[in-house]
Amino acid sequence: MFESRPSRKFKEDLEPHEVLLDRLARKKEEEIGISEKKLEIPILEKILKGFLIFSFLLFFLIFLRTIQLQAIERKSLTFLAEQNKYILNQIQAQRGVIYDQKMEQLIFNNLKFVLVCEKEKLPESEKVKADILDKLSSFLKIEKEKIKEELESGIFYFPIDQVQTLIILETKIDELTGCKIEKKSVREYSNILFAHLLGYAGKIKAEEIKKEPDFYTIEDFIGREGLEKSYEQILRKTPGKMRIERDAKGNVVSKEIISLPEPGGSLVLYLDAELQKKVGEELEKKIKEVGAKGGAAVALDPKTGGVLSLFSWPTFDNNLFSKGISQSEWEELENNPLKPLLNRATSGQYLLGSTIKPLIASAALEEQIISPQKKISCQGQIQIPHQYNPEIVYTFKDWTVHGLTDIRKAIAESCNVFFYTIGGGYEDQKGLGPSKIKKYLELFGLGEVPEIDLPIPDWATGNLPDPDWKKENLGENWWDGDTYNLSIGQGYILATPIQIANAFSAIANGGKLLKPRLVWKVLDSEKNLIGEFKPEIVRENFIDSKNLQIVREGMRWAVTGQNSPQASAVLLNQLPVSVAAKTGTAQISRKGCENCYNIWIALFAPYEDPKIVLVMTLEDVKGLPSYQVIVPLAKNILEWYFSK
Repeated sequence: MFESRPSRKFKEDLEPHEVLLDRLARKKEEEIGISEKKLEIPILEKILKGFLIFSFLLFFLIFLRTIQLQAIERKSLTFLAEQNKYILNQIQAQRGVIYDQKMEQLIFNNLKFVLVCEKEKLPESEKVKADILDKLSSFLKIEKEKIKEELESGIFYFPIDQVQTLIILETKIDELTGCKIEKKSVREYSNILFAHLLGYAGKIKAEEIKKEPDFYTIEDFIGREGLEKSYEQILRKTPGKMRIERDAKGNVVSKEIISLPEPGGSLVLYLDAELQKKVGEELEKKIKEVGAKGGAAVALDPKTGGVLSLFSWPTFDNNLFSKGISQSEWEELENNPLKPLLNRATSGQYLLGSTIKPLIASAALEEQIISPQKKISCQGQIQIPHQYNPEIVYTFKDWTVHGLTDIRKAIAESCNVFFYTIGGGYEDQKGLGPSKIKKYLELFGLGEVPEIDLPIPDWATGNLPDPDWKKENLGENWWDGDTYNLSIGQGYILATPIQIANAFSAIANGGKLLKPRLVWKVLDSEKNLIGEFKPEIVRENFIDSKNLQIVREGMRWAVTGQNSPQASAVLLNQLPVSVAAKTGTAQISRKGCENCYNIWIALFAPYEDPKIVLVMTLEDVKGLPSYQVIVPLAKNILEWYFSK
């Protein structure tokens, strides 16, 4: 058998070191798991085709997107690019201010450093946001919850009053993302005694910005109450506009002023600021002295209807609103049982008591149901039998016995029996009846919201009852006793101090019911006259001037005591000026206020040529007659007013 043998020559060709290296190479391949043979395998044809298809699709999509951006959306994108290139900023202007008749400034625009934090610009992270709120609370020394409350409205606004606080904020502002420090005009009110008539400006709402974006930004304040609200369109400024051009990196390239800012107009009032302060101080002192719940005063110029003073107590600090009032501060004011936000002068509704008697006397004279000379025997009461059961007798009492009394004396001594008689009728004397009483009270402006340039809620009309009103609201019939009560200002009748002041102005000026007005003139920023408001007559000649003169004489007798030994306001006769007056006391029937009264005084002076009508009321006075409380109060004010 043939046996194959290795070639000798092959063995001789292999060197020993080659065998060794080959063995080492195989060992290395086994250790790292890589075979040299694998690198020599060619790429599969499928993979190459897939890569080519993917590349084609990618470039095709890029091509389509390019067409979309360059052709289809070119105009809109160009517009957006221009918007990004240019920014329109507002140039702030000053809001108009308010002066009294002697140009004493009542509202100021003071430049202050203000910290402004916008809700939308705060970090999205709740943790980071909470950290910022903690820092703000620490720096500003206010509760964290108060800051959160304000931010819910969109912006936190904090005027910086202390230099130390400003320094801290300046050094830490980089840590307060969404916040910035600006120098802004802050509304400041000179005295809380003007709060109800001036009102206040509050933070603007988003919907208000949308309505008039040319005037307002999220950082603006807008009139909320008082004159700030009534004259918002005059007081508000018109901001200027600046266009800022930026490059692609956001750097400012240029600035261009498109329109200049225009300050708001300023108001000059009929108001006498010194009188307002005197009325406020005296009224507040008397209210605290007698323990009354509140009070109000209105002084008018009977020739123009101009408001010389309008005060309501308790009052409030309207500067709280100019710095951005918190929810907790608002609730404290809103829930205060004394209701400091209520303007009692325009919206406080009270029983009138005997203050109504000059109006009833005017109606009776105009209807000719009684002559000025006729006298009625006032013996302290009248008795009225029940119309269906004569055995039942109702007694209507007077506060004293007056004897024979004509209409002038009845006004001066506030004789109830006389007004029971001419109001509801008694024995052979015909009475006005509820319908005619209501008619004349409406002619004097009662039962409706006065046309004054202050915001007054629709419900502040007072109340003029009649048979229909009683049936509709109480489900009861109207009785003679209701007419007797109405004739002396008791029962269901209600009125506001501004209504009474306006009604007595018509008596003082001879029969013109005027629109009460606070604003006299409008000025520009250089104090040049823009416009002036002239007196406006609501109605006139609804009472004959001769009849009004008789009523005026009765009010004068109430001060001089002429033919009226029990006149109600003789203390005012000590003044150096002649005064005509009528007081009123109305008993309040309310749980928790037994033996309580609303007390009034309505007067005008000088009697011969009236320059001022003053009406004041005190609310829930316990057990004190009006002549002991409100007449001395009126004397102090008039003595000061006519001697200054």
